[in-house]
Amino acid sequence: MSLIVKICGLSTPEALDVALDAGADMVGFVFFPASPRNVALAASRSLGARVHGRARKVALTVDADDELFDAIVENLQPDLLQLHGRETPPRIAGLRQRFGLPLMKAIAVETKSDLAAIKTYEPVADRLLFDARAPREATRPGGLGKSFDWHLLENLDLKLPFMLSGGLDAGNVAEALRITGAPGVDVSSGVESVPGVKDPDKIRAFIHAAREAAARFDQAKVASPA
Repeated sequence: MSLIVKICGLSTPEALDVALDAGADMVGFVFFPASPRNVALAASRSLGARVHGRARKVALTVDADDELFDAIVENLQPDLLQLHGRETPPRIAGLRQRFGLPLMKAIAVETKSDLAAIKTYEPVADRLLFDARAPREATRPGGLGKSFDWHLLENLDLKLPFMLSGGLDAGNVAEALRITGAPGVDVSSGVESVPGVKDPDKIRAFIHAAREAAARFDQAKVASPA
């Protein structure tokens, strides 16, 4: 599989450089004050400039208003908008028309019934992201290091590409890919030493493990009889 690896919640030049040097396809920046990974607009401008087209820049928001989106687009100049709140299909369609950027909608998953949201967002999103549903008392919808039952995503019939998130790390990403066949993985807390502080060795280990697993699965497909 041509796996897409996204390192999210980057907030320092050092961590960003590690992710880029290790070969991340997407680098994510969080614009949500409740998150320990929240990035100021001015900082996002300088961080975004460091990417130099080496990866796609992703702006993660949670029910952001137009004013914040305008500022994000001006400062970060993202390649993709990631919507992690309760954004409706009309809201998503409006953002696409306003900015002309692709959008990835996060869907919170705990039970099979949560996958019904796929039909809601398939017509308007460019990509879906499946993340573990946050506990009711949580102050943010993701980045909590919590996984869900990956078997819920087995044999999905999707019209859109999707990414898997929630509780991933270097030790379990291969199993997650084996079960879900996800064409993309997204990690944040799984490459941190403490919430909001990225660990360079964990970033490198995660990307290596994900690439190695994807290559192994590709080889298995080639070797298996038709």
